[in-house]
Amino acid sequence: MKILLLGANGQVGFELQRSLAPLGEVVAATRSGSLPGAAACERVDLYDTEALDALCMRVAPQLIVNAAAHTAVDRAEDEEELALRANGAAPGALGRWAARHGAAVVHYSTDYVFDGQGTRPYREDDATAPIGAYGRTKRAGEDALAASGAAYLNFRTAWVYAARGGNFLRTMLRLARDRDRLGVVADQRGAPTPARLIAGTTACVLARWLHHDAPTREAMSGSYHLVSAGECSWHDFAVAIFAQARAADLIAKIPEVAPIAAADYPTKARRPAYSVLDTRKLRETFGLDLPDWRHGLRDVIGELAA
Repeated sequence: MKILLLGANGQVGFELQRSLAPLGEVVAATRSGSLPGAAACERVDLYDTEALDALCMRVAPQLIVNAAAHTAVDRAEDEEELALRANGAAPGALGRWAARHGAAVVHYSTDYVFDGQGTRPYREDDATAPIGAYGRTKRAGEDALAASGAAYLNFRTAWVYAARGGNFLRTMLRLARDRDRLGVVADQRGAPTPARLIAGTTACVLARWLHHDAPTREAMSGSYHLVSAGECSWHDFAVAIFAQARAADLIAKIPEVAPIAAADYPTKARRPAYSVLDTRKLRETFGLDLPDWRHGLRDVIGELAA
């Protein structure tokens, strides 16, 4: 199988290069045309749907994995039209190409498609109601992919982090080296999810999904929630990060972590207050139980320490 991986230099894309390798030949693509370490790869601009179509024609993949997106949540408030091209139009274009050529698509979406006002974990069939531009553009991408006619898997995830790239964990470790006291939001809840868990779960799901015939794959197409088990606040996550980082000698001291309200840390875009996603459908369909978020944190801290 030939697999086209878009966004191969992102947090999830980087991990997907390794996890997808046993399934076939992985052709990586990035906007710059290079991978971490300066290795060359395919170049493609997610904002240009004609370029996407041309790349697909040239590579001729049986599976397209789209780990690329316009992920600048605050900036999307000022450039929603641009974000819509990457997050909305591109998944639709990929899906239409796949439908015409008998290929399948894996796409990644977000908890931001929900309004965050829930009181129990969101299920895949709960009504979406994004409260910002980023969420609206990601929902548009989900809708466009679903309408494309392709067999597809849309994984909604949240609170993604890794040992590389820009993310909450790496920011906390940097601040711990410079400050004795931090204020961290305590009234937003979710499930911190490592990029490596997302990539590994994707590969496990694909190994099962692709084993079925085309009609069965199409029947199984749709959205699935893919996040760590359990939940916590950003404040809880920061406290756990510092405890494990200190034990691994990644930081010399643990700063004081004061709980604050989201209103005390204003951002241009509103964030969902409740981002916990129900993963029952993933478990019942593919037989996968995802680990608690604390296990993932231990793995990433261990990777950094090594």
